Amino acid sequence: MVFKVGLLGLGTVGTGTAKILLDATQRHPLLQTLEIHRVGVRSLDKPRAVDLPETCLTNDLEAIETDPDIDIEVEVMGGLEPARSLILEAIEDGKHVVTANKAVISRYGNEIAEAAKKAGVYVLYEAAVGGGIPIIQPLQQALGVNRLETVTGIINGTTNYILTRMQSEGGDFEPILADAQALGYAEADPTADVDGLDAADKIAILASIAFGGKIRREDVFTEGIRHVSAADVDYAETLGFVIKLLAIAKRNPPNSDTNDTNDTIQLRVHPTLVPLDHPLANVNGVNNAVLVEGDPIGQVMLYGPGAGEGPTASAIVSDIMTIAATLHMESPAEEKLPNPLLSNAYSDYKTISPMEQLESRFYLRLMVKDQPGVIGHLGEIFGNHNLSLESIVQIGLQENLAGLVIVTHEVKEGEFQKAISALKESADVDSIASVLRVLG
Repeated sequence: MVFKVGLLGLGTVGTGTAKILLDATQRHPLLQTLEIHRVGVRSLDKPRAVDLPETCLTNDLEAIETDPDIDIEVEVMGGLEPARSLILEAIEDGKHVVTANKAVISRYGNEIAEAAKKAGVYVLYEAAVGGGIPIIQPLQQALGVNRLETVTGIINGTTNYILTRMQSEGGDFEPILADAQALGYAEADPTADVDGLDAADKIAILASIAFGGKIRREDVFTEGIRHVSAADVDYAETLGFVIKLLAIAKRNPPNSDTNDTNDTIQLRVHPTLVPLDHPLANVNGVNNAVLVEGDPIGQVMLYGPGAGEGPTASAIVSDIMTIAATLHMESPAEEKLPNPLLSNAYSDYKTISPMEQLESRFYLRLMVKDQPGVIGHLGEIFGNHNLSLESIVQIGLQENLAGLVIVTHEVKEGEFQKAISALKESADVDSIASVLRVLG
């Protein structure tokens, strides 16, 4: 069973999507049932970063809409139009749709959902919020059993990058924005990012799912970061805070004074002082994170890259794969298979690498004799086992013994353990107090 995909757009994200679909090696086997059938592009002559047959490419987008062989349409063009119209046309033609377009979903999601329901097709948009962070499906499924109270996110990488640099360097907004534009982290027109509009699109989508209701995009209070100064960042740090652009969706508690039990929510985007010990305080650079709070689960945070070719394409193909799994289940009885996303009937065992072959950095604390030449002897032992030291620090004296803390560069576990055995046999070493592996 093969499902044919029509791709609208072959820019950064479209290229990343095509790369995954064309190379299913060591990915989920369901990807082998997906085939790129047609790709809509603006120019047929533009060089491509992905190898596709020329017969796949077309600048006639309507041809993709009307192609009866296409099962799933993927919209990665961006912008409101013609993206909205093309999505609606695909739905009317009976095609399932995957999109990364947060602007279209936040403004026209209700219209699209009604059209999809009427046509009996699926519209998925995991990539519309958080890039490669899986948040839409968790809110709909795994977290959907909870009574969700708050969804708080750092969901715009450009503003997070700017604020992170303002914090680490003490710089002002404008020159750091210019650097972000030069590095490609900010658009030539950064309005959607720095004025909070992009984050408002995304939190509107998340709030609709989390609280089970329609959201009017214009109801989201939106304030950007242009007015945040280096002085603000400095004072906030002195007080034990860091400034982040937060997108917040929060369920209001019932008003006991007025017996008001209306299910109302707060919905806002603005710069916020975040306590340094808060989970979102250490989300830096272009990374995104979404913190979900609910009953009975408590707090859950999803963190990762919020944009870019690879992360966004990962989310898009995940949605394509979800639709393919569903279509497997909806196939004729003689072809019907168990849901391949829920079935773990593997035939082969995976090969596990022996521990001694793995590489790691190590932390080593030991007591040695406090006499000349000891460090040199230790160096010989480490060198004989191809072990390079990152740092060595003396941490104190105790009855003719010196305490040492050593951190190594990466070394194979087997070689390190041989070095430990040699240290234990050395007359210079009194005891080895601690051995720990170091991440990274």
